[in-house]
Amino acid sequence: MADGTIRQGAIAADAPIAVSVDVRIACEPPALRATAAAGASRAATADPAVVASGVDVVRGQTCVLRGVDVTIRAGSRTFILGANGAGKSTLLRVLHGIVDPTRGAVTWGQSSTRPRGHAMVFQRPVLLRRSAAGNIRHALALYGVRGRLADERIHDALASVGLSDLAERPARVLSGGEQQRLALARAWALKPAVLFLDEPTASLDPPSTRAVEAIVENIHRIGTTIVMTTHQLAQAKRLATDVILLADGRVAEQTTAERFFRDPRSPYGRAFLEGERL
Repeated sequence: MADGTIRQGAIAADAPIAVSVDVRIACEPPALRATAAAGASRAATADPAVVASGVDVVRGQTCVLRGVDVTIRAGSRTFILGANGAGKSTLLRVLHGIVDPTRGAVTWGQSSTRPRGHAMVFQRPVLLRRSAAGNIRHALALYGVRGRLADERIHDALASVGLSDLAERPARVLSGGEQQRLALARAWALKPAVLFLDEPTASLDPPSTRAVEAIVENIHRIGTTIVMTTHQLAQAKRLATDVILLADGRVAEQTTAERFFRDPRSPYGRAFLEGERL
């Protein structure tokens, strides 16, 4: 499909959303697209985990993403930044492979088929009507992990996020912070090569936010590439190695976090960091 709809069957995905698309809509004239791509700063492209090339996403009469070219380095912590409506969540879902681009292509390593070794955590955790341990067991079963190995992974994942004592508690009665930690434990148990996170701390208080950040850092230490959206610049400064800045569905910059926060190369990037109305 190339219709901008969400694929079914993804672990912990939101319910599929049917999207009406008019594929005749041109998001950008080719010359404008080439200019935008040439002006965007790029992070190093060695060992890419995910590459998006010329990606448009059209919904109805709206171009949500416009000629997006980005590369996610394997082993990086890449943060996607931008104002409300810039296309951050849509780009995250395209990179994960649960939303098809209207035009363009996404590759994972050398493959055009989304690998199973990826996971995603949403802003509002998608949890099943079963225990905390049962949520992780269900995800593992979908990946063919059962028996003693599943028991070990469940034990280790819950311990890693501080939820061992709540293993048999119904997941949906946990607090917001506990639910988000459970969603991370479920992803951790899958040992993903890439973990996608869509503003996982947006609804959390500061202590819960820092707990989630510590878990994300620990997941990264075991070799998982992190791709995350956030509105919190301080959070991106703390965690990011690379930054992608979106502006109205286009890539304004892609560079290292150190360079972006020290000296953004685009006028939009400078205005964004200075808090100007965009």
